[in-house]
Parts: sequence; C-alpha cells; structure tokens
Amino acid sequence: MARIGITTTVPVEIILAAGHIPVDLNNIFITSPAASRMVETAEEAGYPRNICGWIKGLYAVMVNKEFNASFGGIDKVIAVTQGDCSNTHALMETYQLAGIETIPFAYPFDRDYDLLKLQMEKLMATLGTNWEAVYGVKRQLDKLRLNVAEIDRRTWQENTVSGLHNHLYQVSCSDFNSDTETFVSDVDGFLQQTDNASEYTDDLRLGFIGVPPIFTDLYPYLETLGARIVYNEVQRQFAMPFATDDIVEQYRLYTYPYGVFGRINDIEIEIERRNLDGLVHYVQSFCFRQIEDIIFRKKLTIPILTIEGDKPGKIDARTRLRMESFLEMLR
Repeated sequence: MARIGITTTVPVEIILAAGHIPVDLNNIFITSPAASRMVETAEEAGYPRNICGWIKGLYAVMVNKEFNASFGGIDKVIAVTQGDCSNTHALMETYQLAGIETIPFAYPFDRDYDLLKLQMEKLMATLGTNWEAVYGVKRQLDKLRLNVAEIDRRTWQENTVSGLHNHLYQVSCSDFNSDTETFVSDVDGFLQQTDNASEYTDDLRLGFIGVPPIFTDLYPYLETLGARIVYNEVQRQFAMPFATDDIVEQYRLYTYPYGVFGRINDIEIEIERRNLDGLVHYVQSFCFRQIEDIIFRKKLTIPILTIEGDKPGKIDARTRLRMESFLEMLR
C-alpha cells in the first residue's frame, strides 16, 4: 500500500481499487500551519517569485523531507499534465530532479471518450488494478458522493449550511481526506447536525467560481457582511454530483479540465437554480486562468467581482474593501 500524491482531481477510484491511499497535495499544503513557509522553501530552492503559490506549495510538500514526513510521507505523485495547471510539467521535472517518482495523467481537451478511457487504463496498468475492481470502488463512492451532494443542496435550498462547510466537504472529495471510511462518518455526522439547524438569514446569495482560494478567511468574512456563498463551482465539480454508471462518462462530465465554455454552461444553470445575486471570481496570481475572466465577463450576465490571491493567509485590506463595495452595489 502506497501513499500516492495527486496534484488535482484524478480518477481516485483507480488509486483506491489498487489498494493505495490518495493524498491531495493541495489540501495538505493549504491546511498546514507551515503553508507560508512552504512557499518560501520553494523560492529558496530557485522557484521564481512570479510563479503560482499553489505550485510552490506542491513542490515543498513533496521535496522538503521535514514537510513530507510531517503528514505521513508520500511515495509517488500522479501529476495531471493536461487539463490543469500549465506549470505542472516543470513541477514534475523538479520532482524528478529530487528523485520523486511521477506518473503522468492527461485529460483530453476535446473530452474524447476513447482517449480518456485509454488514460484511465494506462493508470490502472501502472498501479496494478482492473475495471472490475474500479467499478466496485465506484459503487461505494457513489453513495458517499450523494451524501456530499445533499450537503450542497442544504446549502442553497434549505440554507442550513455555511459556505465554508460547503467548500470543505466538496473540495475534500478529491481524496476523501485520505481515509474514505472516516470521511463517510464525518459526512454522516455533519448531515445529522444540520437536520435541525437554524436557517441562515443572509440577504445576499453568492456564487464562487474559479480555483479554490488561497485565502484562509474568505467564507466567514463574507458572512460577517451578510452574504453567503451557496455555490462553489470547482469544488462541486470535485465532488462529481453526476448520476452515471459509466466511470469514463463521469470524468467526461467533470467540467474543470476541459475548457471554460463547458464550465460556463454549468455556471449558468446554477445561477438560475440557486437564485444567485452575484459571483466572486477568484484568480490566482500568475495563473493562466486569469485570462478566462475576460470570457466570464462577456458570457455571464450576473455581476462579477474578480479577486486575486498570491500567498496563503487572510484577505488583504484592499480586497476586503472591494468585497464590501461589491456587496453594497448588489444591495
């Protein structure tokens, strides 16, 4: 049994079917008390200042022995070479320079079924499993994903879940916190807590689009201003609320790796369904996805506030002021 790091959501059913433990390096990085130090460690190793903070964190999590050992150690990494960050190629090379085994995985840009199936079969062969075992794991995870989807529904329809909890439970579906059984219990326990929870009384309903934020206090800060995020776009995609028996189709329906226009279709549906007043578009400093903000603003008719983050930490004063002004404008 190996602990296998992932740089973004991949077919986690394959890792579990092979008897290994998935570990989302992003979640390890951003929840660590040493997150800022991890960014500095990468810069000390030679990473340029104008490279995404997430990439620096992913580098330090694996290469720095102290950081790696602090969360149990990781044996190898599955890196998504198409369908995620354009800097992942160089990240893989710096992993290899440090002697870390890397396994490439690519989402076909055009959502080609056969190419995606081939990538999944290659990953199965590398890790040592087969379709029968993978589908066995999928059937187990489908039940869990339905419960996470219920947390999402209670967020926007019953108004009994905070934006932060909505974010945390959905983003954790990339690796199920490296312990599926415990995660199942956590989700069940949380649903029980919210069975009789009081309804939120925020006057503004927001959507969050873009990659998960590097800010640590975005959700609670908005709620202190009387606004609540009831739609987390990418995090919801990580949770895969898709009703399909075909696992290849499941990862075709997953919008994040395939380009902005499929994401826009999903966002438009959820804007209407969840009765959103506005969107917060988070962009990471030095990320190519910043360019997509142009497209969102041309294609979406709802008001959008674009905010930018660089390193882990609390929201800066300028961004707080812009958020306050945006909410006043919506009101």
